[in-house]
Amino acid sequence: MRVLLSVLYPVLSLTIFGLYPSLTIGPKEGWQVYSSAQDADGRCICTVVAPEQSLCSRDAKSRQLRQLLEKVQNMSQSIEVLNLRTQRDFQYVIKMENQMKGLRTKFRQIEDDRKSIIARNFQELKDKMDELKPLIPVLEQYKMDAALISQFKEEIRNLSAVLTGIQEELGAFDYDELYQRVLRLDSRLRSCMGKLTCGKLMKITGPVTIKTSGTRFGAWMTDPAALTRNNRVWYMDSYTNSKIVREFKTMDDFVAGVVSRTYSLPFKWEGTNHIVYNGSLYYNKYQSNIIVKYSFETGSVLAQRALEFAGFHNMYPYTWGGYSDIDVMADELGMWVVYATNQNAGNVVVSQIDPDTLQVLKTWNTEYSKRNAGESFMICGTLYITNSHLSGAKVYYSYSTKTSSYEYIDIPFHNQYFHISMIDYNAKERALYAWNNGHQVIFNVTLFHVIQTDDDS
Repeated sequence: MRVLLSVLYPVLSLTIFGLYPSLTIGPKEGWQVYSSAQDADGRCICTVVAPEQSLCSRDAKSRQLRQLLEKVQNMSQSIEVLNLRTQRDFQYVIKMENQMKGLRTKFRQIEDDRKSIIARNFQELKDKMDELKPLIPVLEQYKMDAALISQFKEEIRNLSAVLTGIQEELGAFDYDELYQRVLRLDSRLRSCMGKLTCGKLMKITGPVTIKTSGTRFGAWMTDPAALTRNNRVWYMDSYTNSKIVREFKTMDDFVAGVVSRTYSLPFKWEGTNHIVYNGSLYYNKYQSNIIVKYSFETGSVLAQRALEFAGFHNMYPYTWGGYSDIDVMADELGMWVVYATNQNAGNVVVSQIDPDTLQVLKTWNTEYSKRNAGESFMICGTLYITNSHLSGAKVYYSYSTKTSSYEYIDIPFHNQYFHISMIDYNAKERALYAWNNGHQVIFNVTLFHVIQTDDDS
C-alpha cells in the first residue's frame, strides 16, 4: 500500500478541474484524488493522492516483494543449473588434461627415437587430437557461463539491497495503524470537500467535439438542475425564425441523431442564448425583450416577462450579431440574464432573476460595451466576457456581482472552428457548452476554490 501524505500549514487553496464526466481522463484507475487537510486553526490546506479504501492493503508492496523473491528464486535455479554444468565440464576438462599428458609422453618418445615412428603411431596421434576437438566449444561455453555467473552475483547483490529497503519500510509502519490513519484522513477530506465555495475561472481547455450538425448558428444544452439520472440533451438550430426544439434522451442518442421528442414552441425565438433549467426552457421571444419560460413536461408557457429597457433585435447584440441582445444563463447561484440598455449607454447589464416568476431580483451595471463582447457566461456569480467570437478569442473581462467590481483578465481558449455563436456554463458538469460554426463542442474549465472551515468567519 502506497500513501502520499502532505501537510502544508498557513493558507488553504485548492484547484478543482471541472470536467465533462464521460469525456475526460481522471486519475489512475483505482486511485482517488482528494484535496486538503486542516491546520492548527482547522483550515484545510493540502493535496493528497490516496488509494480507495477497498484497495488499502499491502497488495502493492507484497506484489513487489513477491516479484523480487520470484526473480531471486529463478536466478538461484539458473545458478544451480550452471553449477551442475560447470562441474560436468570441469570433469571433462580433467579428463582432457590427462589425455594431453599422455600426448606429451608420446611426443617425448617420438623425439627419443624418431626412426621408430611408424604409420600406426601417426594414426594414434591423429585419433587423440580428434578426441581433443570437442574440448574447444566446452571451454568457450565455460567462459560464457563464468561471465553469466558473475552478472547474476551482481544482480543478487542489488536485489538484496532492495529487499532490505522494503523490509525496513514495511517494518517502519504498523499496518493497522496506517490503515486507521488513511480512514481518518479520508473522513477529513470528505468533510473539507463538502465545504467548497464557488471558484474563480483559471483556465479553459479543449474543446471536445461532440457532433457536427446544423447551420452555422444554434444552441444546444443539458439541464444543470436536473437529477443525475436525467441526461437529456436539447437542440435548437439557427438564431431566428424557428420554433422547433429537438430532445434526445442521452448524449449517445444525440451523437447518433436519435430524437426522442420534438417540441413546437408557441413563439419563435431570437438569438442563441437559451437555457434549460429544472425542466423548463427559457428563451428570448422573437422581436421583443420578453423572456419566456416554457415547460417541456406540460408543453405550455409557465411565465413570460418583459425585461425593462433591454435592447433587442440587434440593438445591442454580441459581436457576431444574430439577435443576440438578451442572454439567459444559470450558474451555481441561480438564474441570470445579460443584456444592454440605453440608460447604461449600451454597456453590459447583469440581472439576477427568479426562475419561477422571471422577476428581476437585483441588477448590476458594468462599463463593458455589449457590442464589443464576443460571448459571455456566468460562473459562481461572476460574469466572464470574451473579446471576440472569432479565432484568437479569449476571456478578457470579468465582473463580480459579489463585490460589484471588475477586472481585465487573459484566459485564452481554442476557437477550433473559428466562429462561436453560443457559449454557456453548465454548473453540474463544470463545463462550457458551445456552438462552434456548426459543431457542438464542450470546453473543460479549471476553477480555483477556497475551502472554508467551521472556524472561518
